[in-house]
Amino acid sequence: MMNYWWVTRPKRRLNSVPEVLAAFSEISLNQEWQGQRHTHLSLEDALEEAGLKRKGERRDHTGGGARTYQAWLTSLGLLFIHESTKTLKLTLAGEAIIAGDSPVSVLKEQILKYQFPSSFSLSRNIDVAPRFRIRPFRFLLRLLNDKQLNSLSEDEIAKIVIVEAENESENCYKSVVEKILLYRDIGDQCLDKDFFQKYPPSKGDVHQKNPFGNLRDIANTIINWVEYTQLAKRDEIDKRLCLIPEKINEVKAILKDNPGFIDRPEQQEYFQRKYGLDPKHKKDTRNLAETKTITAQIIVEHKIKQAFIGEALKAPIGKITVELIDKISEITGIDGRLVEDTLKKSYPYGAIGSFMTEYFEMAFKGRDEATEFEKATAEIFKTVMGFEAVHIGPVGLTPDVLVLSNQENFCGIIDNKAYSKYSISNDHHNRMITNYIKSISNYYTGKLPLTFFSYIAGGFGQNINAQIKNISDITSIHGSAITVSNMINLTERYNIEKYTHSDIKRLFSLNRLVLLSDLK
Repeated sequence: MMNYWWVTRPKRRLNSVPEVLAAFSEISLNQEWQGQRHTHLSLEDALEEAGLKRKGERRDHTGGGARTYQAWLTSLGLLFIHESTKTLKLTLAGEAIIAGDSPVSVLKEQILKYQFPSSFSLSRNIDVAPRFRIRPFRFLLRLLNDKQLNSLSEDEIAKIVIVEAENESENCYKSVVEKILLYRDIGDQCLDKDFFQKYPPSKGDVHQKNPFGNLRDIANTIINWVEYTQLAKRDEIDKRLCLIPEKINEVKAILKDNPGFIDRPEQQEYFQRKYGLDPKHKKDTRNLAETKTITAQIIVEHKIKQAFIGEALKAPIGKITVELIDKISEITGIDGRLVEDTLKKSYPYGAIGSFMTEYFEMAFKGRDEATEFEKATAEIFKTVMGFEAVHIGPVGLTPDVLVLSNQENFCGIIDNKAYSKYSISNDHHNRMITNYIKSISNYYTGKLPLTFFSYIAGGFGQNINAQIKNISDITSIHGSAITVSNMINLTERYNIEKYTHSDIKRLFSLNRLVLLSDLK
């Protein structure tokens, strides 16, 4: 029995969930799962071939790796075994991800609903201790929103939160907060004397003289899941988990709305269908009793969808293009006409949200992926918003991206900063004025007038509005700054809200930080 919080972790991050789910959809969906060794081995082969599972010598040749991934997807409320037919089915949340909905939006809901007890936590070989009746990720958000704490370290989560937080009562919450504060004062001395009797280290941890190793691994995975929601992020310097400033109001709204626990966790199908509701549904009313015949046509469509999802995670797809059809046809070996029909039927508006997970991560990686962040921004302006967008950062003494609108007769410049709290330094201030704005003829010879400059970053310092206004006052060019979270929000809304290039010019010319309220 596990006497602490538990999340299964064949992958420590959730970025590959859509691709893994697509592999299950192609090979195992509507098939019997229990005891079907051939299906499990076929799925392992597919996961390895797609680079989703590490290739190597298998220990048991029984498909155990596939079953581990199935447990992962089940724990997130994306799969379940249909009781009457014994076949593997997608929940509505799983269907939403396969249909191209933003995986962040879907999985954020699943993470926030994650609870003990659950069908997964009660399952054989998991068996989380019955003392836990808690939604762990909501509890973490509450701690992060507490002004007494403001942040959490991996060790605080490992040594205190996942072992002490067993329910959502006020007494339990206060006890955990007090223990964290005490830990900050005296360290491991605050831990119970029988800590390792209650939470024994694994054999490997003992051998490596790392008694907290297993708990730290769990804490690290939990932090990765929290970061995937785009509500919190580890600080670049001290690696402590903090709420993203512009998401604090969203977190408060989440905590204020308390929908209650999902009941009957011991009934697997009942629980999973309630847990696996996507944001668009309040109830799962599907009749899944009839076993569907798996035809060649269905297999082909699943292959196309799997390839599409893989591409959608690499770059923003705003519409189905000839180039995309050719690429999917090349990957799958399927006739282009069938690829086109399937993609236009299944993904008529592309799948913008799939790439946004990667784009969000790019905004916090400093110089490591700065160029990729710049290229991705250019691609978003071009693919989603219909601008002519050029990545000119590598030229030298130039902004990162030049966007051109022949529709509305203007151009703008974008500077990407992959930092969580970017402030315009004196050097960057002078560079924007002298090299980017006043010397635009050095890198743009067209006739469209420069209308705005803007910065995109993970987050900004407190003085960003004054810094933007100062540059605007000197150059008479309007400016702005936008966080990556709001850039993602804008991108996902662009086609739905029918934004125009004029709307983009207005937003990026506010002479201040663009707020979520500006997008409404």
